[in-house]
Amino acid sequence: MRPDLARTNYAFLVALWLGIAAAGSFLSGQGPADFRSISKAEITSLLQDVAKTNPMALKRLAEDPEMKRAQLDTLRQLLAFATQAQKDGLADEPVIRQELENIRAETIAVNYDREINKNKGPMPPFGFISEARVKAFWVASPTAKSREIEFQQFMDSKLALLKASNPTMKDREITDEEREQARDFFAKIQIYGAEYKARLLSLPKTLRDKVALQVKLQQAQFLARLYSERVAHRTKATDAEVEKYITGHPEFDSAKKKANAEEILKRAKAGEDFAKLANEFSEDPGNRDSTGVSQGGIYRNVGVGTMVPPFERAALALEPGQVAPGLVESDFGYHIIKLEKKHKDPADPKSERYDVRHILISTTFADPDDPQARDVPVKTYVRKKLETEKEKRLTEEIVVSNSISVPDDFVVPAAAKPIATTKKKRPVFRKRPVKK
Repeated sequence: MRPDLARTNYAFLVALWLGIAAAGSFLSGQGPADFRSISKAEITSLLQDVAKTNPMALKRLAEDPEMKRAQLDTLRQLLAFATQAQKDGLADEPVIRQELENIRAETIAVNYDREINKNKGPMPPFGFISEARVKAFWVASPTAKSREIEFQQFMDSKLALLKASNPTMKDREITDEEREQARDFFAKIQIYGAEYKARLLSLPKTLRDKVALQVKLQQAQFLARLYSERVAHRTKATDAEVEKYITGHPEFDSAKKKANAEEILKRAKAGEDFAKLANEFSEDPGNRDSTGVSQGGIYRNVGVGTMVPPFERAALALEPGQVAPGLVESDFGYHIIKLEKKHKDPADPKSERYDVRHILISTTFADPDDPQARDVPVKTYVRKKLETEKEKRLTEEIVVSNSISVPDDFVVPAAAKPIATTKKKRPVFRKRPVKK
C-alpha cells in the first residue's frame, strides 16, 4: 500500500515540521483528532516553522507549483487514510487507542518544554525537571496507584506495537534498566502535561494552535501507516495477473532472444571457445571487472545458494568441462552454462563451491517512462506496474469517499537565508543479475 504512507515518508512539509517520536500518556479519553480537514491557517503555521528549520526546502516549494500541488495531494491522502482508519474502527482497538493518547501526551509535553525553557540555554528534552520532582510524582497520594496502572498501560501498548512491527522483537523482554528509563520518561511527560493543562488559558494561543495541529498530524501519520499495512493485501498482484499482462503485451515477447541464445548454445556445444563467446555475446554486466575488461563469463569460488535456483541446479548437475545441454531460463533471461570445476571451501570442508562460466541473453526490461530506471526482470517490472495501479485506484477511492477538505492553494512564507550545503553523489554499484 502507498509506500510513502506505509513508511511514514509523506509530504516533506509535514515530515520536516513534526520530527518527534510518539510516547507518553496524558489526557486520556480524548481520542484522536478530527482528520477530515486542514485549514489554510494551519498550513501557514506549519510552513512558518519549516521556514526556520529548512529554508532551502521551503524555497523549492515556493518555486515549484507542481510540488505545491503534490504536497497538498499527499496531505489529503494522509488525512483520508487516517479518517478511513477511524471509520473502520482501527482507532478503537485498545492498543491503538492507547498509542493515540500517548502521541497527544508527548506532543503536548515536548512543545511545552520548548516554550517555557526556550531562553535557559541548551538542555536535553525535559532536562529541567529535577529528580526530586520525578520521585515526588511517583509517591504523591492518592494518585500513586493509578499512575502505576497508567505507566503499565503505556508500556504494554509500546511493546505490543514494537513487536507487531518487528518480528525479531517478538520474544524480547525489556531489561530493568530500560524499564527505569521508561518510567523516568513517562513521569516527565506527565509532569509537563499536568502543567500545560493547568496553565492552558494563560499560554500563548500560537502555542495552543501549534500543539493541536501537531497532535492532528502525528496521530494521522500513525493511523495512516497502520491502515496502509492493514489493506496492503488489496494491492498485491497475483502470479496469474502478472502472466496475463505479459501474454497480452508483445513488447515482452522473448522469442527472438531465445532463438539467439539457442544459436550461441549450439556453437558452445560444438566446441567453440566458451570464454570468447561469453565476451562477444553475454549481456551480464558482471562479466566486466571494475576497469571494464571482459572476464570470459567466469564466476569463481561460487558458494551454494549464491545464484538463482535454476542457474545453480543446472551448474551443479554438470561434470567439470561440460556445457549444459539446454538453455537455462530464469527471470533474468536465458543462460548458457559451462561448469569449470567443483571444490571444497578450505575454511569449511563441508561447504561445496564451484567455478562456472556463463553467457546471459537478457530478457530484463527498463521502465520506458523513467529515464533513470534500471533493467529488471519482466515479471518484477509488471508486478510493480500492476501493484502501483492498484495502489493508485485504492488511494483515489479512499480520498473520494472521505471528502477531505484541504485548501487548493497556500502562500509560502519567505524563507530565512539558506545555509550552504555540500551534496555528495551517491555511489553507483554494479550487480551481477544472476545472483540472488
